Amino acid sequence: MNTHTLPAPHRPNYSIDILQEEARQLVDRGAISRQQPIYILCDYIPAREWVCVESELERFEYLLRDRIGDLIGSENWDND
Repeated sequence: MNTHTLPAPHRPNYSIDILQEEARQLVDRGAISRQQPIYILCDYIPAREWVCVESELERFEYLLRDRIGDLIGSENWDND
């Protein structure tokens, strides 16, 4: 009898807050723009995790065609 079991797959928690922060960082670095659709994030998130990401976006009523700017909200200016 084989008692060796495979470890459970690692499931990062892609909460909406984490997704927003990831998108904000990508915009700040110039990797993506606020005008691009949210689905551009699939270039930066492992494919095996994308189902979790889509579920979280749907939960908060975001569509993949919505803009990154909609996801991250308005910009904050600290030096006003």
